Amino acid sequence: MEETNKIIWKRILIFLLINFGLSAVFYYLLISTTGSGASGRINYVLGLMWCPGVAALITCKLCGKSISELGWGWGKTKYQIASYLIPLAYALVAYLAVWLSGLGGFYNPEFVQSAVQDFRWEGLPAGLVLFLMVILTGTLGIIRNTGFALGEEIGWRGFLVPELAKATSFTTTALLSGTVWAMWHYPLLLFLKYNTYTPTWYRLFCFTVMVLGMSFIFAWMRLKSGNLWTGAFLHASHNLFVQEIFTPLTADTGKTKYFIDEFGAALAIVSIIAGYIFWRMRDRLPATGPAATA
Repeated sequence: MEETNKIIWKRILIFLLINFGLSAVFYYLLISTTGSGASGRINYVLGLMWCPGVAALITCKLCGKSISELGWGWGKTKYQIASYLIPLAYALVAYLAVWLSGLGGFYNPEFVQSAVQDFRWEGLPAGLVLFLMVILTGTLGIIRNTGFALGEEIGWRGFLVPELAKATSFTTTALLSGTVWAMWHYPLLLFLKYNTYTPTWYRLFCFTVMVLGMSFIFAWMRLKSGNLWTGAFLHASHNLFVQEIFTPLTADTGKTKYFIDEFGAALAIVSIIAGYIFWRMRDRLPATGPAATA
């Protein structure tokens, strides 16, 4: 029997209430332990990132929805490869613009020296150090990051996006899922001492714009591929290349913090452009309620 919009929105509401309820515990733990050892807090971060996934599983149980509907099947490998490469592409465009314009420098000598010490690469040329570090981080790091990102993606793209797509258009699905995704981060951005180099309103604005742009990519890939792994790889790849490679690789030339990372203008602008490209391809999506034809 076809599901009514009332049933769909009820499930979405239950998911959001459980998710934010569970997340509140880890918001408190992370905020209250600011300044403490990183080893303990990383466990709180992992716990927080798995709250959407746990909420999705609980919601499925409560509402009689099959967990198999979350999209566990691998699907076509080309979508997984694309999900790894897409964040690399838009991040590279954003950071090349920063480096070439002089808004940030390439490269940060302190970052290279840190890599030399971490990997015991004393005596190697800086260019070779950068090359080896990017290769190792970009391959082995994706495995670690996927474990973190999967928790979120079971909730956001495994549950929320397909549910929204049953009742709304693709545009609304992307915007609503992106808004929830962005707001879920707000307590940390507002109360955790994280990236405090720019005004709070500026960080929130750039981060929100970036997430909304990315949400069109994530939603399109989820609905096109039929599985949540695209979201997991997109998320893991984004965190990997932006947070662990391009941002620390960029030297500060004065106002650089206003343009780089997830809280700067460069990624926000490029993400909106990338999101628009995927929005233009919405007619290629399979029929899922009104979302494919709106």
